[in-house]
Amino acid sequence: MKAQNPQSLKVGLLGIGTVGSGVFTVLARNQDEIVRRTGRGIEISMVADLDTARASAVVGRSAQVVNDARAVIANPDIDVVIELIGGYGIAKALVLEAIAAGKHVVTANKALLAVHGDEIFAAAAKARNGAGVMVLFEAAVAGGIPIIKTLREGLTANRIQWVAGIINGTTNFILSEMRDKGLDFATALKEAQALGYAEADPTFDIEGVDAAHKVTLMSAMAFGIPVQFDKAYVEGITKLGAQDIKYAEALGYRIKLLGIAKRVNHEGGAGIELRVHPTLIPTKRLIANVEGAMNAVMVQGDAVGTTLYYGKGAGSEPTASAVVADLVDIARMSGSALQATPVLAFQPGSVQAAPILPIGQVVTSFYLRMRVSDEAGVLAKVTSILGGADISIDALIQHEARDGESQTDLIILTHDCIEATLDKALQQVEALSSVLGSVVKIRKEELA
Repeated sequence: MKAQNPQSLKVGLLGIGTVGSGVFTVLARNQDEIVRRTGRGIEISMVADLDTARASAVVGRSAQVVNDARAVIANPDIDVVIELIGGYGIAKALVLEAIAAGKHVVTANKALLAVHGDEIFAAAAKARNGAGVMVLFEAAVAGGIPIIKTLREGLTANRIQWVAGIINGTTNFILSEMRDKGLDFATALKEAQALGYAEADPTFDIEGVDAAHKVTLMSAMAFGIPVQFDKAYVEGITKLGAQDIKYAEALGYRIKLLGIAKRVNHEGGAGIELRVHPTLIPTKRLIANVEGAMNAVMVQGDAVGTTLYYGKGAGSEPTASAVVADLVDIARMSGSALQATPVLAFQPGSVQAAPILPIGQVVTSFYLRMRVSDEAGVLAKVTSILGGADISIDALIQHEARDGESQTDLIILTHDCIEATLDKALQQVEALSSVLGSVVKIRKEELA
């Protein structure tokens, strides 16, 4: 290979659905620009998909189409394998086989890496007799937003304190519709499905699992810890009521599903908070105004302060943009450069386990809504219980009962406290005869 005229990077693509076709389109359209940036071309020369007719319709005669992914991996001319199959099953086997064959891997599979990332990254480090191969996954988190590269390279001078992001477009669209149109959750979900923002089975999105996969990966890169999806606290948006969104707005907050990774040493304990849940955010924060299916991630570093990254978190070409960016990184690298930028930002030998705090040890502030009898002394009883647990109140709203009704809503915002302490106090609150049913509890973050 001549240095002044390097051979094109040969790429094998596993799966050519929405993102795969976007990768092919972006590469074809921007090939001249890519060559100017890398000094060499990037060529998808082989595509594997069970629907070979569809794949052939996308790539034409520019690439060989097969229905066997292992034929791509076995091809000695292939330098990089792009995995866009998804899931934990065959995708894991194929990624490990590609690594064993000495291929670099680019993937958008956040679920695979969040659950099996440590095994995959270890295999990649040992490949090629210890020389290693790259496993890059910019497309796995926040679509077209280059948050992985930011954590891996742009913010490496910083000790990162916390990361917080709207990293699931489906749930953000639903919450935006609930706020803008006053819809309940079920109606907003149906609208999201009708418009193609939500799958027929939206469980991974609305229950927070997708966001948890993504924040798990970001936590590993922010703090130099192993990927620990099984220790993340995960709570979705299915139980949110339209009235809570209205009350939050009246108090100067908006509710978003946030993925949060935070390095802490507080009265709840020392370690990492790793959690996904609906969160009240002050309306004045930029991230609180991220609407529709858009994504945004905030990162707090000790040197740079707070930074915000915003853009499309899904879609054919935004996600393809991230995949192609990873290909460009590989195309630029020499053999010695492979060790220059560790895949999880920290040198493999310095990745250290840190305790992930259970949700009961988390320290934050809270929004509380309780249905109470419209009678004298209710507020005093509730505040007495909270005060007895050293939980101070930041704000409250007590509505007068409507004509003919004997009950109303009491809304309380607390200052920071340990969640387990609050939960014990709420057990006492719920035992009051004047408190009707369970107390709604939503965490609140100032993100200052």
